[in-house]
Amino acid sequence: MTSQPAVVLVVGGLLLAFLVAGLARIGVRLLVPVGEQDRVPQIVTPLMPTLGAAFAIFAALTLASESGYLRAAEGLVSDEAAAASRLAWAATSPGIHSEPIHAALMNYLQTTRVREWNGAAAASGDDPETARAVAQLERGVRAEAARPEVGTTAGTELLAALDGVTNGRRARIAAASRAVPVLYVITLVASGLALIVNAGALVFRSSLRTSLLIAGVASVVGLSLALLFALSGPWSGPFVVSGHPLDALIGDLRSGFFGGGS
Repeated sequence: MTSQPAVVLVVGGLLLAFLVAGLARIGVRLLVPVGEQDRVPQIVTPLMPTLGAAFAIFAALTLASESGYLRAAEGLVSDEAAAASRLAWAATSPGIHSEPIHAALMNYLQTTRVREWNGAAAASGDDPETARAVAQLERGVRAEAARPEVGTTAGTELLAALDGVTNGRRARIAAASRAVPVLYVITLVASGLALIVNAGALVFRSSLRTSLLIAGVASVVGLSLALLFALSGPWSGPFVVSGHPLDALIGDLRSGFFGGGS
């Protein structure tokens, strides 16, 4: 569900909500004996505030959690770009051959943006091309840091910056592998559908035009569920985490901003 386009999630959520509302209205007429139908409004009316409050609480907690996770994911990308920038600057220290490091770093950034930014590869971290790009960057930086001409200080700075890049990638992959807890989804969907069913039962004797008043409740529930699924896939859903920080760094490397160029 989280990988579906926003339009599909919105339309699907609204259709599901309206379908449940219509089935609830018809179901009460068919399932409740005629002699007991007068009691239906007496039962469902007191339940509306409770069900509405329960759904509102569950939706607020869940959506706030997923929104915070999306912001955290964007922060991880910024941290990874900052670490890559430190490596690019560290490669310009005296005695270091910056061009091979800059070329390997740009190749890694371009590869991870193309191959490791959405879908299953974002969470698995086992894309072969990205693995080769990481290995090439590791070998190049470590070989340069080991040269006697570089010196201990510059070599240590290179290795620390390289560790920052690889640690940032691992943190991004770990974050991409996270999924919204199933219990969250079940609880929110169950409370939303219960609210719609209760609202549909409340107007089961009303005319079709009057029954459209529950469309507002159904719309809120459907859109809330669509928003939940949209926010739950920062690397595979409608709201994919922006890769602009890495793209900007690629542009700087290509233009020679760091004093080496590719």
